[in-house]
Amino acid sequence: MSRKGEVRKIPTRLTGAAGEHFVMFHLYRRGVMVGQPPQGVPDVDLLVLDEKTNVVKNIQVKARTKGADGGWHMKDKHERLVSSRLWYVFVDMEPELPVCYVIPSSVVAEVVRLEHATWLATPGKNGHQHKTSDMRRVKPNYSYDVPGFPKGWMEQYREAWDSLLTA
Repeated sequence: MSRKGEVRKIPTRLTGAAGEHFVMFHLYRRGVMVGQPPQGVPDVDLLVLDEKTNVVKNIQVKARTKGADGGWHMKDKHERLVSSRLWYVFVDMEPELPVCYVIPSSVVAEVVRLEHATWLATPGKNGHQHKTSDMRRVKPNYSYDVPGFPKGWMEQYREAWDSLLTA
């Protein structure tokens, strides 16, 4: 239990679940049938269904709370997860009312790939070369120039629910 006025650290799994439910709420308000797949289905958090209950979109939700760099954790596998049916919804839980960015997987794969390549080519602390890892970051603003993804690049996807529903 926390003291009055003290902010408790929220476990990541709760942040993820809250993000998924927030996305479900947004889709529900738009009259979209959405559900969760069986637990353990890789790379899919939500299924968007048509009126005949056919799966038409797969959604991966990435939710975050406090982050020093304002980004979301990704892995190297996200460089290869590309499908016209796969979309990401990045949920920033920090504003008073969370903000969502609805982005197709092809764009996410490209930014993840280019961001990591750019980071590897950028000298690190004391001029040392960065070492590769499977971790990646999706951020609205990078501290280095990622080709094709300038500062504020995510704004075009902010609350872009219609692109998910019409694409």
